[in-house]
This record gives sequence, structure tokens and C-alpha cells, in this order.
Amino acid sequence: MNLPIIYQDEHIVAVHKPSGLLVHRSLIDKRETEFAMQMVRDQIGQHVYTVHRLDRPTSGVLLFGLSSEVARRLTEQFTQKHIEKTYYAIVRGYAPEQGDIDYALKEKLDKIADKMANKDKEAQDARTLFKRLGTFELPFAVGRYQTARYSLVRLNPLTGRKHQLRRHMAHIRHPIVGDTTHGDGKQNKFVRDEFGFNGLALTCQAMHISHPISGEPLALKTAFDDRMEGLLTRWGWDHCDIRKITESLE
Repeated sequence: MNLPIIYQDEHIVAVHKPSGLLVHRSLIDKRETEFAMQMVRDQIGQHVYTVHRLDRPTSGVLLFGLSSEVARRLTEQFTQKHIEKTYYAIVRGYAPEQGDIDYALKEKLDKIADKMANKDKEAQDARTLFKRLGTFELPFAVGRYQTARYSLVRLNPLTGRKHQLRRHMAHIRHPIVGDTTHGDGKQNKFVRDEFGFNGLALTCQAMHISHPISGEPLALKTAFDDRMEGLLTRWGWDHCDIRKITESLE
């Protein structure tokens, strides 16, 4: 399987990572045999260097450097918060019209992958801007409510903490649909059983960077997640509605 290439030149390559694919080998799941890093390497015929994280269940823009120096420069942009990222998520309930979640997060460590990490690290600042783009009410009783309500939201993380968007949306009581760690189990089961939606309803659709060599601004945009689009379509939106909203990134 080839991954869709969003942008490629002699210094960088950006692809669309589907939900469920690991970026690279991990101690957490030793049984996996497919990884985005190796797939892109084989696809373009040269080594690639990772510069940022994209959780396994999250789809969207995944950027690689094609040399260690380029990867270092890109990593600096992420570290210095010079990269703008735009995500979309389907969340439980009617989220506020917009908001600024400024809530520090203590790093959650994996027992295997992070066994050597400092377990006493202080909570790190974390900030996410969000905007509600649409709401949906379905005539199904889920939990204690007579109807099931959801929102499509645009998320712009200003920091890059582990699972930041999932934890921030759970913090304001609008967890992302399909989040098995921080989400609502009843809602997850409902959308899975009733609509066949599996996985996490979170996608990184756009990333704005400065080219690591030329310094010119570069917009990396990918198609909206087809699983999420299929779910929204079944809830009453058509493809044009989704396209208009997701192409407007102001």
C-alpha cells in the first residue's frame, strides 16, 4: 500500500497517514509489521527522518525530513511552536461555539516505552484553540439522554503535548468520538454499532510550516478523513458542506 503524497521535494516529504497506522516501530505493539516511516522510505526509495508525532488512531498530515539536518531544522520549528496545525474532530455533545483551553497536562508515561523517563516531571503548559463548526442531534437514547448529540470542531493546538487534543476535549467534557482512553464508552459503542464507525474521529488536515531550506511559507493540506466524512454524511451533511468548511482555515 502506498500512502498519498501531499508534498515532496529534495528536502521533505509529507504524506496522508490513515487512522490505525503506527508512525514507526514501537515497543508497545511488537506484533505490527507496517509502519508509515518504512512505507514512505520504500515508496520514495530513500531514508526518511521523523520530526513529529501523530498518534496511531489519528489520521492526516505526516511530515518527514529527507536528511538529518533538515529533520533537525523542522524539529526546531515544532519545539519553538512555529508550526500551525489544524485538526478536525467529532466530539460528544454540543461544544461551545469557540474557546481557548489553557490547561497544563502532566505527561502520561507508558510502562514499556517510557520506563526510563522521569516520573516526577511537573505538568507542562498546554493550550488548544477550538471552534464549533456544526452540531448534530440523533433520535437515539444513549446513556441517560433521550437523544445523541455531537459537534464537529476545528482544533488548533498551540503546544504539542502527548494526547493533548484528546485530553483537552475530555477536560471540557466533550470527548472525541472513538477515544477509548479519555472518551465516553457508551457513545463509542453507539457510533460503532449503529453506524459502523471504528477508530478515533480526529484528523490533522493542514499544517503550515516554513520550508527548512528556503524559509518560504508552505501549506501542507490533505483530504478530509473519509471515515469521518462518511459519518457526517450519514448524519445529514453532504460532501459540499464538509469541503467548504474544511477548506476554510482562517
